[in-house]
Amino acid sequence: MTRPNRPIYLDNHATTPVDPRVLAAMRPWWEENFANPGSVEHAMGRAAEAAVEEARAHVAELVGAAPNEILFTSGATESNNLAIKGAARFATAQGSTRRRVVTLATEHKCVLESVRDLAAEGFEPVLLPVGRDGLLDPARLEDALAAAPALLVSVMAVNNEIGVIQDLAAIGEAAKRHGALFHTDAAQAAGRIPLDVEAIRADLLSLSGHKVYGPKGIGALYLRRRPRARLAPLFSGGGQERGLRSGTLAAPLAVGFGEACRIAAVEGLLDSGRIAGQRDRFLSALRAEVPGVEVNGAPDRRVGGNLSLAFPGGVTAQAIMAAAPEVCVSTGSACSSAEVEPSHVLRAIGLEEARARATLRIGIGRFTSPADVDLAAAALGAGWRRAVSSMESAGASSAGAAE
Repeated sequence: MTRPNRPIYLDNHATTPVDPRVLAAMRPWWEENFANPGSVEHAMGRAAEAAVEEARAHVAELVGAAPNEILFTSGATESNNLAIKGAARFATAQGSTRRRVVTLATEHKCVLESVRDLAAEGFEPVLLPVGRDGLLDPARLEDALAAAPALLVSVMAVNNEIGVIQDLAAIGEAAKRHGALFHTDAAQAAGRIPLDVEAIRADLLSLSGHKVYGPKGIGALYLRRRPRARLAPLFSGGGQERGLRSGTLAAPLAVGFGEACRIAAVEGLLDSGRIAGQRDRFLSALRAEVPGVEVNGAPDRRVGGNLSLAFPGGVTAQAIMAAAPEVCVSTGSACSSAEVEPSHVLRAIGLEEARARATLRIGIGRFTSPADVDLAAAALGAGWRRAVSSMESAGASSAGAAE
């Protein structure tokens, strides 16, 4: 999908382009039938409702759920807030004495902030560390669950910065054994690795449309029905989505999300293998350009398109990006990219300050071509050399001035 005079896009963890098939599926619901899917008194409303329900079934199929276990939301941030705060508040209202909420130091900010918000309501946040590979040590989780009764365990399936894949089945088993609910933010996992809510014993699972080549502004929360996971809604309204997420559903967005999930269910594994090949090609080409570039996180437990790369030479990631504007990459989470400080994820895996500041996140996707990765590797290599040269020149000038 690279166009003449357009930058090469390698930031598919921040967002993915909308698949043309998704756009085609959405278009009639903008133009031909714009009805509110809640307006079931007339034919256009009923048709919109039917389209939304078909989309719900496609989302459910991607994660091995039943359609009536899927709630549409505005995205993974809302889904994570609803899962964590909703589960905690409902349990408290029912008289539960469990107050411990367990998560990882490398979670997305919306999970970490949701857990911290609950501290003001009398809950006990427990942020577990990870290893330098970014993975959770099962013994640490076991200790946290054995120390005090936990209400909820929330662990991200695939990290949005370093791409590592947690052992969800083992985490879910431990949570269930200790009587805790298990939630996973699967926004970066859907369509990239197989997901089955029964196999991982999830009670709650968050998804995002724009991470699976669907539209922005739509997501979903899986909510187990048997045994039933219960939530308190975050806000009041007309009672849509089983009373847990009030508000008019955007039929075009839901249809687009459903189509994206349908495509991911059919083509995901093939996509992942091809994307991993592109990643390996890119890394090989970049290493020829930049000797000493290193991969952060577990090299063999990551999604196919992810590379978190630390560049040598004492330059910063921002300097490399400025010197290679023809490539779209990032330093970490798009939700916190305005921050100058190194990301909390890189700090949590124990990276030294200089290495963290020299780290770029590469996200290769469905529409990345071999030519894209070759050109990007050459451009980033040239950008790195320019950044190193500029830094050395600045250093020499400073030394000369001091003399």
